[in-house]
Amino acid sequence: MAKALRLAVAQSTVPEDPGDQAAIRVAGEEVRALMREAAGAGARLVQFPEGALVYPDKRVVATGPDGTGVPADWSGAAWDVLREEAERIAALAGELGLWTVFGSLHPLTPPRRPHNSLYVVSDHGDLVARYDKRFLSNTELSYLYTPGRPEPTVFDVDGVRFGLAICIEANFPTLFAEYERRDVDCVLLSVMVDDPARATVAQAYGTLYNYWLGYAVPAQYAATAPSGIVAPGGRWLTRAPADNRPALALADLDLDPTDPDIDIALRYARPWRRLARAGLYTDQRAGDDPRSQSRTAF
Repeated sequence: MAKALRLAVAQSTVPEDPGDQAAIRVAGEEVRALMREAAGAGARLVQFPEGALVYPDKRVVATGPDGTGVPADWSGAAWDVLREEAERIAALAGELGLWTVFGSLHPLTPPRRPHNSLYVVSDHGDLVARYDKRFLSNTELSYLYTPGRPEPTVFDVDGVRFGLAICIEANFPTLFAEYERRDVDCVLLSVMVDDPARATVAQAYGTLYNYWLGYAVPAQYAATAPSGIVAPGGRWLTRAPADNRPALALADLDLDPTDPDIDIALRYARPWRRLARAGLYTDQRAGDDPRSQSRTAF
């Protein structure tokens, strides 16, 4: 039996002040509205941007004049409100029967700085996994967050396997190669950045590793590079509107595809590249042939 599911990738409005309780609650309401829209469109899983409930501007939490040079002050963060909104999202996921992946802050035991995380909530409303950003920017590592453990996060929905990554981690190809080795069918990359090049890099991983890739960006940056879904082989299957409004991009991830380019990527390109990386050429090289060894003769 073929394995398939409908994926929704959201662009929601991300607030930037962890102490602004009203803005966090508005963000939570917007997330839940998009969840209802995704469920109504038949999605089994919906992905939201990095920091969907809040992604702090460093200048908001900084104790220095320019947001650098000293650790962030997290004492004003509305941790109770963030937890309440996360719990409401989880409860709605259970009501809708909708797997939900959304970004937020995960507080640690003081004085440790929080993780920058993606929460994975099942269609029963259970928090089944959390991915903590492993590769941080210099500013994030120095002043803002605690990096996550080195292990990747992998989970399965209806026989389709997913991996997770966050924003700047797009610049670390080894992370995406590791997901390919773990037989991931789709990587969900959630970002908080106004950078079209990041979307291009995300598309490249669909080409290099022949899996689907969900790219979730905040609505306020959607005019530059909106949320979307990349197919195995690198083609954008769908993009949300590039108009800075909350929206969804939806596509079916079918492991028995009818689209020729996706079929070629899954059935031929991905297995062949695995063989090539596993030493396929070793016995075929002409190491004992002087015509091969000489590099200075035509």
